Amino acid sequence: MLYVVTGPPGAGKSSWIRAHAKRRDVVIDLDLIAIALAGPGNDDRDYSETLLKVAHRARQAAIHEAERHLDQADVYLIHTMPQAKARAHYRRLGARIVVVDPGRRIVEQRVRDMRQPGMDAVVTRWYSQQARQRGAQTTAAQASRDW
Repeated sequence: MLYVVTGPPGAGKSSWIRAHAKRRDVVIDLDLIAIALAGPGNDDRDYSETLLKVAHRARQAAIHEAERHLDQADVYLIHTMPQAKARAHYRRLGARIVVVDPGRRIVEQRVRDMRQPGMDAVVTRWYSQQARQRGAQTTAAQASRDW
């Protein structure tokens, strides 16, 4: 089964996956990929443009390969803002779309407290996209955890 986990920055997508994925499942998380590819000590999500380009390519390769093994393992994919083409592709694969959104106020506070400057713009884009897509069907929507 493919689980596509969406939500704004700081919503708890990675935490949701840690709570649900099993030991032998595949987890595709751009942050984890970037950290794995980064030089020593670069674990605070402050990635260079070059590192992000490499990490995105590695993520695409991982997604492509993981799609070939959906009958053998569950795959958890973080995709913050999938566009219509990606959502259609995931539907064709029979994916379960999970929206993690504890609410805009909580997300904005987490981004201020824990993320790099500029992520607030991504939060704004995510909520704007959700407003445009309201009525789009998702399998599950839930908060990440109680804080």
